[in-house]
Amino acid sequence: MTQTIICIKWGTRYGVEYLNRLASMIKRNTKRPTRLVCFTEDSTGADPWVEIAPLPPINIPDRVAWTPWRKLSLWQHPLAGLTGDVLFFDLDVVITGSIDEFFDFEPGRFCVAENWTQPNSGVGNTSLYRFPAGRMRHIFDDFNRDPEKILAQYEIEQQFISAVASDMVFWPSEWAVSFKHSLLPRWPLNFFLTPKLPPGTKLVAFTGKPDPDEAAIGRWPVKGAWKRLYKHVRPTPWITEHWR
Repeated sequence: MTQTIICIKWGTRYGVEYLNRLASMIKRNTKRPTRLVCFTEDSTGADPWVEIAPLPPINIPDRVAWTPWRKLSLWQHPLAGLTGDVLFFDLDVVITGSIDEFFDFEPGRFCVAENWTQPNSGVGNTSLYRFPAGRMRHIFDDFNRDPEKILAQYEIEQQFISAVASDMVFWPSEWAVSFKHSLLPRWPLNFFLTPKLPPGTKLVAFTGKPDPDEAAIGRWPVKGAWKRLYKHVRPTPWITEHWR
């Protein structure tokens, strides 16, 4: 059976090189038949291996139309013929190990990385998750019916999903880690030590800044001189090794 992975690319935050690197990492880190479906309004320059689908429709206010709230559009059903367990990756992840186990773990359930900044709070981080297509369509339906009600109650989309999803389970913590919150040495050691990649890690998520290309060369774009006093990352060669 073919494994299905999806992603969504919209706006200008991430260029097509992020999509193509994601496709390349997926192909290198699976031994099974696997497909990648990208939902996007601009597929110019995309790897021909990637299956392109249009951005799914969603009733979303303009002020959040180009934020992660748009990812809720992927919970509608039917959608692009998706069936079975579907694995989602953000574009700014770095795959560092086999991803086949993400399909073997707790089949039929909603699996997600535990949010690294909110441990033991029951909140998942949707940089990486797997869901059974069509089984929790209410996530999309409830938002699509009254987005303002949801936006007034939840700060970000992953809090809403975590609160209303049924049968949620977290991946083993060593499989998916955050570059900034799990691997970056704490201040002031981040000025002297290079972030290390732990054994057993399959995926590194890059939430906010720096992005993978920036962290790889030791660049952390910040606004304000005072932030440069603590926001620093040393060049991290293993990112370049895997993010290609």
